[in-house]
Amino acid sequence: SSGINAEWPLRPGKKDPVVQNHLKSLYDNLLEKNLVRIIEPYSRVQIAHVAETISLPYEVVEKKLSQIILDKKFSGILDQGSGVLIVYDGSESDQTYTYALDTITHMGKVVDVLFKKAQKLS
Repeated sequence: SSGINAEWPLRPGKKDPVVQNHLKSLYDNLLEKNLVRIIEPYSRVQIAHVAETISLPYEVVEKKLSQIILDKKFSGILDQGSGVLIVYDGSESDQTYTYALDTITHMGKVVDVLFKKAQKLS
């Protein structure tokens, strides 16, 4: 025998941290892709429906959806009060960011003009 056991990572009771880490990462990636695939057709979807569709506890699905949104892998918000995921169009969130930056820039100019006027008065 060559000393290599092909079944080693699958053997119960063996907890190699490297293998466990890779399995967790693989599981997270698969869960993420499945969740995105499930929610893509919707503009609003009940988190309970997503959890039921993927056969996972509500809390697990809610936590993963929150992580996906925070990591900017999906655009939307979780309305935890009503248990709904509101899905945004990717371009919609980009426009919001652009509008916010424009507003801040214009507000900065207004403050500068007001400051100059205030200096003339004193």
